[in-house]
Amino acid sequence: MKRLLLALFFGGCAQPLGQYDLVYSETRAVCAERSEEKIALFGDLHVHTALSFDAWTEHVRKGPEDAYAFAQGASITLPPLDENGEGTRQLQLPAPLDFAAVTDHAEFFGEVQTCLDPAATGYETADCATYRQGTNLSTMTLGMILAEVVPAHPAFCDAACLARSTSVWDRIQAATEAAYDRSSACRFTSFHGYEYTAATGVSNLHRNVIFRNGTTPSPITYLDEPEPEGLWRALKTQCNEGIEGCEALVIPHNSNLSNGKMFRVEHPEGLSTTARAQANQLRQDMERSMEIFQHKGDMECMTGLGSILGAVDEQCGFEKALPQDSEDCGDGTGQFGMTGGGCTSVRDYLRGALIEGMQEAERSGVNPFKLGVIASTDTHNASPGHVSEKAWKGHTGRVEWSPEARLGGDESLTTSAWRSTGGGLVGVWAYENSRDAIFEALHRRESWGTSGPRISLRFFGGWDLPTDLCDDPDLVKTAYAQGVPMGMDLPAPGWLDGKPRFVVSALRAPDLEGEDPAPLERIQLVKLWIDGDGQAHQSVIDLAESGGDYRTDAETCEAQGRGADSLCGTFEDLDFEPSQRAVYYARILEHPRCRWSQQDCRRLAADARPEACHDPEVPKLIQERAWSSPIWWSSP
Repeated sequence: MKRLLLALFFGGCAQPLGQYDLVYSETRAVCAERSEEKIALFGDLHVHTALSFDAWTEHVRKGPEDAYAFAQGASITLPPLDENGEGTRQLQLPAPLDFAAVTDHAEFFGEVQTCLDPAATGYETADCATYRQGTNLSTMTLGMILAEVVPAHPAFCDAACLARSTSVWDRIQAATEAAYDRSSACRFTSFHGYEYTAATGVSNLHRNVIFRNGTTPSPITYLDEPEPEGLWRALKTQCNEGIEGCEALVIPHNSNLSNGKMFRVEHPEGLSTTARAQANQLRQDMERSMEIFQHKGDMECMTGLGSILGAVDEQCGFEKALPQDSEDCGDGTGQFGMTGGGCTSVRDYLRGALIEGMQEAERSGVNPFKLGVIASTDTHNASPGHVSEKAWKGHTGRVEWSPEARLGGDESLTTSAWRSTGGGLVGVWAYENSRDAIFEALHRRESWGTSGPRISLRFFGGWDLPTDLCDDPDLVKTAYAQGVPMGMDLPAPGWLDGKPRFVVSALRAPDLEGEDPAPLERIQLVKLWIDGDGQAHQSVIDLAESGGDYRTDAETCEAQGRGADSLCGTFEDLDFEPSQRAVYYARILEHPRCRWSQQDCRRLAADARPEACHDPEVPKLIQERAWSSPIWWSSP
């Protein structure tokens, strides 16, 4: 009902698209390009600029205006800085993005501006003097506050300092509005957003907040609400239910550095089943998706953790921020994940979270982890969508200013240099390129993540899907009519012994200038389920393979041979048990090609290459991929 009322209160209108009415929550022109079967759009929903406290100390000087211009094709300069404070390295995307959100750390907006303004009261303090040095110690001066259980603003931040936060938020909002194309061309969509930066015990509990439109409350920070539940409740009260037209989503990221905390079910002892279900529902309502990939690694799965039974999945070793032999948290939690320390939990990854969610649904009736999938960069260079393996220049300013620094430097406060990745992109199936259409796609979890390439991915499930659907020229139309897309629940079958069927289709990334993406290698379907004894299981099924002979020489990076431009596969789950909860998602693999680290090594003279270029642990090739949002079966 609320979404229908948006049009009445805010001058929008419902635009009929067959079985769906797209409701504009703000005034804009109808997009010229729109489709009832939806179009694939690619973007980046995790972007930092110089307004983030840790980006400025990395010598980044570009603001939200620059980030949005970069996303649309403009060039940008990166550190190191010249004598005029301008970057000396130039960067430009091979093709514009369709959408983006600047998500600067909402914590310390006022503190940073105070430390940079000689007229401000706190400018002369020792903390501000340290901050202006632009070193790791500068970052920690403010950042360590975010590790406290009860955080507080630093002593130098007076009322005027706090007021400066509002002006920073106003600047970000102005840049976001200016970047949004409200014309019928719909060339680019910008979303209002920010990052909530909880780091309790130096474990990563960060979340990005994305708003549907320009109707937003002031940012809710870790200093305001130190518990994630406080963030969800505050957003629900202050936005989703408190301001007409306001709607927010929360997207957790870097669960791989959370020491088992991000997706741990925790409720007060003695809480009633009803209250527990209500708390789980709040989380499900607010956290619709998770970030599965970014420049601090992959968050799908990790081998050697927990007790999910099934064959070892070798692909779970992909782009890990932490070593494979990390200590297992077991049922517990740890600390210092953000610095590569402490233990790692099966719950730190998508598979563990999906399992944990189903097990909690058995206990309370509500799954708190009905998580769709996205990916983004987490760039701190104001460079959304910079995911190139061939020309990657880093995401953390001064720390990654040269090939030597990216490969051999150890200045990063998080993971070691060569373990960084180029970051990923989020894809959505939306009716058009507008805020409302993309936000609705995110809300219904019709989204996917990629490790960088713009791979298009469809995933449907149902009981009546034809087994020869891959041969149907109207595959998408048929699948929508007879099944459900990624992000949804399977409905009850029409007969007692029904077996669910799935179809996955994928298109390779387009040939963007200078990128040379690899062709597709295979489609896989991942099934997770809970048996009658509560034990978790996993199975990985190959649905389609290219059969090509595409190969990349790891030393020269030259590629030859054939692969697939498109793949499609179907699967009928003959082992399906209707009494057992299950969840399914698709994974698309490209053929391997040279990783950014190998590209950098090849640019250096043989006698100038750092140790990482000769370390067998550093991969020379990368098998890029895409992951769909899941489809769930909840037992009757």
